[in-house]
Amino acid sequence: MKLMTLILSLCAANLVSAQLVWPPEGQVLGASSPALLVPTGILLEGVKIAKTSPQVDLLYYDCQTYAAKPGVWSAWGDGLAVGDLYYSAIGDHSSPGGNAFVYAYDSNTQELKKLTDLRGALKQPDGHYTPGKIHSELGLGADGWLYFSTHRGSTKIAFHETARFKGDWLMRHHPEEGKTEIVAHAPLPMQCLPCGTLDPERLIFYSGTADGKNEKAPQFLAYDLKARKVLYSDERGPARAMIRARNGMIYFHAEKSGSAPLLRFDPDKPKKGLTPIAASVGLRAASAETSEGKVYTVDRDELWEFDTESETARSLGATAVGSQTYITSLDHDPATGRYLYYIPGAHGGAQADGSPLVQYDLKTKKRKVIAFLHPFFEKKIGYIPMGAYSVAVSPAGDKVYTTWNGNRKDSESKGGKGGKVRFNTCALTVVHIPESERPD
Repeated sequence: MKLMTLILSLCAANLVSAQLVWPPEGQVLGASSPALLVPTGILLEGVKIAKTSPQVDLLYYDCQTYAAKPGVWSAWGDGLAVGDLYYSAIGDHSSPGGNAFVYAYDSNTQELKKLTDLRGALKQPDGHYTPGKIHSELGLGADGWLYFSTHRGSTKIAFHETARFKGDWLMRHHPEEGKTEIVAHAPLPMQCLPCGTLDPERLIFYSGTADGKNEKAPQFLAYDLKARKVLYSDERGPARAMIRARNGMIYFHAEKSGSAPLLRFDPDKPKKGLTPIAASVGLRAASAETSEGKVYTVDRDELWEFDTESETARSLGATAVGSQTYITSLDHDPATGRYLYYIPGAHGGAQADGSPLVQYDLKTKKRKVIAFLHPFFEKKIGYIPMGAYSVAVSPAGDKVYTTWNGNRKDSESKGGKGGKVRFNTCALTVVHIPESERPD
């Protein structure tokens, strides 16, 4: 404990300064404290707090070697956990010449390894468009390749004089071979590819697009990765997220918020197009399908259950634990199927509720905070975890990985609108869930 206290003190001395140091210095491994279970605000009625403090590991992404101007270091795509590995992505959000990076974290060795970066893989001429974001999910295909899509840093990238924007890229990286390849450039012309999910068995990548001129509504893209061609596209696309069933069906609606009837796409019958179904859900984020054939979706302060066999849905009620309701990543415990994990306040503001990692018990319909990461890490190392678009649960259900948008305190920390704290640094946390907090 004395050694850990010394490490934390040194890190704090380095990070809380007048000017940020790039790359960010220091890391915390194995931090655990009763302070992680102390709320910072008023919790809603019925919300529980874990009784056992978890171990929390924190590391900074080492690609952050420069101040991202005019962009900001941030993470917008959902990562995934495979075995002992966690795959994730962050970027500098710059435009037109940005960059984004894909990482693998090994929970055994506690090593965070950079796998690839877009600028190096795309090799665009100077001045041409290079994406500053990976906004899609990362998906590992049955062929061993990690698939993802790219996204703009500016909402009107097509109007930039030197960018020569044609559309965004579908990419893949082979973790074992260390290869990165372009799968397709501009599969739909002049469209960015922010919303994306992979069918790992059928090797179809699905995307909801964003218009390069920011004039059209999102389109729907189904891309056959084996044949390297568009399987189907439609002017109606998902605004935020998609439901992917194990039987291959894809479901979505085009509303940015609130519940709405779903559209279904059957990859075995692509010419049939999109079919409306009766079930309505909110769909800002969706879990993977459980072994019982259920997918869970969330929009603001409401959780839904969707049955993939009967194509019926029901509301399960509230998700918030405090003042924050915006949730963009929702993952279930694959070991038991009983628990969901998420972090309210995805786009900043999570710290108002203590940056809580929430466990939702599907059996009891109860919400429990496993850990409050704020102000614990601000006090220890000067880092404020502000929100997350990437939460992933290990196959064993014993670890929850999170890539944070956050703030290292410096002289410009409160230079945003209204003096609010703003993003400047991405960090990875691993919360080890105590066995006593996840009974079968």
